[in-house]
Amino acid sequence: MSYEYNGNTLEANDNGYLVNHEDWNEDVAGIIAAAEGITLSEKAWDVINYLRDEYFNNNGNQPNERNMVKHFKEVWTDLDKVDAKSLYEHFPMGPAKQAGKIAGLPETKRKGGY
Repeated sequence: MSYEYNGNTLEANDNGYLVNHEDWNEDVAGIIAAAEGITLSEKAWDVINYLRDEYFNNNGNQPNERNMVKHFKEVWTDLDKVDAKSLYEHFPMGPAKQAGKIAGLPETKRKGGY
């Protein structure tokens, strides 16, 4: 599998994760999101940026959904309730895996997902 960006072919594995995370930028995220059928809202970008920050600044940490909910309860103060459903609204195939793919991160080895 691969993605086309600015006349270049970006290599991805069979599940659509970028092989080289240095190929990622926000435009590439939009291309991957479109392939996933995702519209990137402001909150979707919050999730993507959080996952990238955790991965690159916290020894390759890839938070699970439980930790993501805990984090966003403190960040998304405009919502009455932040739970896993709040995350799935933006990434219906699984916020940890699908958002990680769009964020240009390596495929997580945790069970579950699609």
